[in-house]
Amino acid sequence: MESLMILVLVIAAVLAVFIKGAADERVKQRRQKRKIHEGFGAVPDRDYSDEELSSIPGYFSMHQEPEQVDDITWNDLGMDQLFFRMNQTYSSAGQEYLYYLLRTPQLKDAKALDAMEEKITCFGQQEQMREQLQYAYMQLGRSGKYSVYDYLNYLDNLGERSSLSHIICDLLLIPAIGMVIVSPPIGMMFLFLLFTVNIFGYMKQKHEIEPYLTSFAYVRRILDFSARIRKMDIPVLKEEWEELKILEGKFGKFRYSAMLGMRGSDTAGDPLSLILDYVNMLLHLDLICFTTMLKEVRKHLPDIDRMITIAGKTEACIAIASYRASLASGWCSPRLAEDSREGVRLEIRGLYHPLLEEPVKNDILAKQGILVTGSNASGKSTFLKAVALNALLAQTIHTCTADFYSGGLYRIMTSMALRDDLEGGESYYIVEIKSLKRILDAAREGSAPVLCFVDEVLRGTNTVERIAASTQILRSLSRPGVLCFAATHDIELTELLADCYDNYHFEEEILEGDILFNYILRSGKAMTRNAIRLLGIIGYENAIIEEANALAAHFLETGNWT
Repeated sequence: MESLMILVLVIAAVLAVFIKGAADERVKQRRQKRKIHEGFGAVPDRDYSDEELSSIPGYFSMHQEPEQVDDITWNDLGMDQLFFRMNQTYSSAGQEYLYYLLRTPQLKDAKALDAMEEKITCFGQQEQMREQLQYAYMQLGRSGKYSVYDYLNYLDNLGERSSLSHIICDLLLIPAIGMVIVSPPIGMMFLFLLFTVNIFGYMKQKHEIEPYLTSFAYVRRILDFSARIRKMDIPVLKEEWEELKILEGKFGKFRYSAMLGMRGSDTAGDPLSLILDYVNMLLHLDLICFTTMLKEVRKHLPDIDRMITIAGKTEACIAIASYRASLASGWCSPRLAEDSREGVRLEIRGLYHPLLEEPVKNDILAKQGILVTGSNASGKSTFLKAVALNALLAQTIHTCTADFYSGGLYRIMTSMALRDDLEGGESYYIVEIKSLKRILDAAREGSAPVLCFVDEVLRGTNTVERIAASTQILRSLSRPGVLCFAATHDIELTELLADCYDNYHFEEEILEGDILFNYILRSGKAMTRNAIRLLGIIGYENAIIEEANALAAHFLETGNWT
């Protein structure tokens, strides 16, 4: 009777654990689905660890091309912040592809963007289908501290591996167990010795291959993800699903070998997982499987890359649809001309900077270079960045923060937010002229129309040489196939470049002792200066301000400072 009662209690405890686990899983699923539903069209709000930040460029690093957005332009435009603003992804594949997409503007085929537009529009309209897909991406998840490419690129470092030693150790367990039956003392000693060797050998090798097991686990999750999403009827993804089916069929051996040692972070610590850890420690089953998986992964690296590409590109399109829904100030799809003869014309109406919450919209029609003048803090730099960002977004995510956008397929380059290179021992001026030189070199190459942005050209040198050199550099950037936007405080440039640059400006007004900016772009050159007036508003002594005004007036009248 007592035995029966114990059995009932054990069964009841197991059932209770099972029921609680199932209930917890349902709660978790509801929470995840609610997060997905509420997240679409919202501004992403998440923290990034240092390890994750370093892993985000993983896919991009594996797929670099000569005419992608370079580091100077990326940093000048604050593209990291814009990436975070639109990163509504739930998987490493989607996150890394979105980063790659933003750094890879389309330069040759506008129709490729039209194909992406079809998917983005579909995801924006089909809520139920989109949320099913997003839930699948949430199950795919992230690859951990590092990009899967951080390991796939270094598989050769592992050399050739064999499972023979592990298999021999496992086979030796048979005579050891037999010895325990025949002669327990000797058999137990033999078994203890064998287990000791196995455990120490396991700890050494497991530490070496652990990161690779993590990346292989992500490959397995992509295979499971592929099998799951292919059951969804999504017409715009029919070709992708068919390709995934073919790719997935190449990983039969990998699947069989991935049954051990492929635990996710969400299973670590549960009873079954702990038992599996001890079994692997004694029998090396995961190390044996790892050898097979390593061979399969090495053989199918291009197939793995292609599966990650398909999965990543699809989720990036969902993130773009969410980004569009989050833009309270509006957006538009661009009109892009592939003909290089039209490639130097740019028209934008209702333009605004995508990171501003309450932006002032402006219009611009550029048929030749654009020179922007104006007071300090009047909006020159923000305007240049807004144009550059919209050109980049037009050619990457086919989405502009504007009411209307029409332009060509440009190679986009900037020289704006530069700094001294302390590590390299280079002054600001050296850094600046090198930055400008790379734009001039790209313009001479002529492989694609160049759209470039220069903020305060040559600010790192004296006035006379700055104006002389700036004139010639900006004139060099006024050639067929190049469209240059430049901002400057040097009003002299508006006259020196009047034949090849159209002039625009921003202005301000002084009201009740305060300086106000309306950030509205106006035709013509700036007629006001505010640097000395700002000293007074901030609270500098009157004597400093009066002497500065007198000195400036004397120079404007006589042309000298004494």
